Amino acid sequence: MKPLAPGSRINHPQYGKGVITNATSQHYYVSFIESGIETIELESEFEVIEALNYELDLVSFYEVETTLRHLLQRWSDITPTVKIADRWKDGTMVLKPKQRDLAEKEIPIDTFFHKIVMVRDRLRVMEQKINSSKELDDTTKVDLQQYITKIYGSLTTFNVLFRDKDDNFVGERSK
Repeated sequence: MKPLAPGSRINHPQYGKGVITNATSQHYYVSFIESGIETIELESEFEVIEALNYELDLVSFYEVETTLRHLLQRWSDITPTVKIADRWKDGTMVLKPKQRDLAEKEIPIDTFFHKIVMVRDRLRVMEQKINSSKELDDTTKVDLQQYITKIYGSLTTFNVLFRDKDDNFVGERSK
């Protein structure tokens, strides 16, 4: 059976009569007279009272947007905004040399944090390029991946700067 477009009327054995209000690649969202809005699978058993058909693929805007966002994050330098922990916002990092006659260097923590995030994101891109490479053999890929994991481990010191734990560097984990 062809997919039913929104506006189609059906009679479901469990929910009764209703109108399809939205459709995805797997489900119909139906407003039933007796039970309100329910989600049913496309293959569900029901009687079609009035069918409205269309030739479009049943993919919602949300599904397209989510898939596109995932692909862009995975295969480009575009990354989601990473937030610095509140306690470090507008702070300053001071580097003091051992020799007292040399000047201190002050760096805004936000600037330093931005550079750390850029390093992390470029490591991720490099990791993806290694994993998808057709020129590298599997042994070389594993070796390079182990180096990258060790680099992540070396950078875990900076996790204190991240607001969200999901943004942290993760090195080798104990098993």
